[in-house]
Amino acid sequence: MLSNVKNIFKVTDLRNKILFTFMIIALYRIGVHIRVPGVDPLAIDQLNEGSQNGVLGLFNLFSGGGFKSFSIFALGIMPYITASIIMQVLGVVIPKLEELQQEGAVGQRKITQYTRYVTIALATLQSTVLVFLFGTGGGAAFFSAVQAPSVPLLPDGIWPRGYLIIPTLVAGTAVLMWMGELISQRGIGNGMSMIIFASVVSSLPAGFYSILQVNKVFWFVVMVAVTLGIIVAVVFVELGQRRIPVQFAKRVVGRRMMGGQNTYIPLKVNQSGVIPIIFASSILLLPAILASFLGGASTGWRADIQRYIDQYILNSQNIVYVTLFALLIIAFAYFYNSIAFDPVRQADQIRKQGGFIPGVRPGPQTENYLAKAVNRITLPGAVFIALIAIFPYLILWAADVNSFAFAGTSVLISVGVALELMRQIDSQLMLRNYEGFLK
Repeated sequence: MLSNVKNIFKVTDLRNKILFTFMIIALYRIGVHIRVPGVDPLAIDQLNEGSQNGVLGLFNLFSGGGFKSFSIFALGIMPYITASIIMQVLGVVIPKLEELQQEGAVGQRKITQYTRYVTIALATLQSTVLVFLFGTGGGAAFFSAVQAPSVPLLPDGIWPRGYLIIPTLVAGTAVLMWMGELISQRGIGNGMSMIIFASVVSSLPAGFYSILQVNKVFWFVVMVAVTLGIIVAVVFVELGQRRIPVQFAKRVVGRRMMGGQNTYIPLKVNQSGVIPIIFASSILLLPAILASFLGGASTGWRADIQRYIDQYILNSQNIVYVTLFALLIIAFAYFYNSIAFDPVRQADQIRKQGGFIPGVRPGPQTENYLAKAVNRITLPGAVFIALIAIFPYLILWAADVNSFAFAGTSVLISVGVALELMRQIDSQLMLRNYEGFLK
């Protein structure tokens, strides 16, 4: 193992890529601690307590702690993730985007440019909502099971500092997007994934330490053991595939005999990754937005709705929240897989290339076979990521700890990105006749 690590630094090109990636991540972590100007430190302290619980933990997770400190990177990379998902969904319903997806590198560059525009629009919308909700102390409905921040972030009102914070947060998202593209071009791994990886990993030590702070030594040991078990399970499932065999008939092209090869279509058990968790968390955040617009009424039907949302929808230590979260994850896993893998298009490509699945006729039968295979493999993958997401909640619920958010999601993201990074490093080493990690 140590010799393999030494081989990485023997290759000049690979060493420079890794060092460049570390430099960009270090700059990102420095930016997380740079607070936007003009906010009240006392309100930030209260925001730190509230943002550890409920669905707001997702924002804090993907911003690497930037949200709870209201730094210039408070929005994190979430606007870009949301924009990428939107563009992928629109690629199914808009013919022009579908054509761009099939044009290769040229079309992909145009889609990437459109994704940047959508990212800036979403970042502007999200930063405006955050400033107007938390700037005047009106974001209390976003917090549950903890004391909501009663001090506004902007004690002098929204004008003029609030209108300075909005472009600052948007610029922070644009800089993060640029950093991710730099890592993809000049570093190692996918840039956006590496930024998410750095955000997630940075929150894990503090989460485990928070359990020790409340003298929960036993539950600390349990969480460490569960985390190690989740890592093993995630590696096992992430590497799991359903291989559908495909044969290609022989044909004569000029003077050469082409085809006659056997290959397979790899269907991952967990094709959707962590995207269903993001979808589900975003949906659970909508009732909180509704409650914030209803106002802070103490009596009446508005107060009843807000109390219900706080107790059942936003409280991660509630069976209603856990059940809704798990069901939404499973539903969105099916939804995303239906978009990411199109059996009709895949069957048509196999037919055009002169291939066929043994024992299955080309055309509608191939489409039905692929659709059935995808649906059957989606269920265990969806149930798996749902269990990964909610199981740490159940343990923390039993331990009466509400300061460790999204532990299962953290491990799922970390392991997935780490595996992809190891594959890329392994391919670089094998290309230069070195023994890789995965050999």
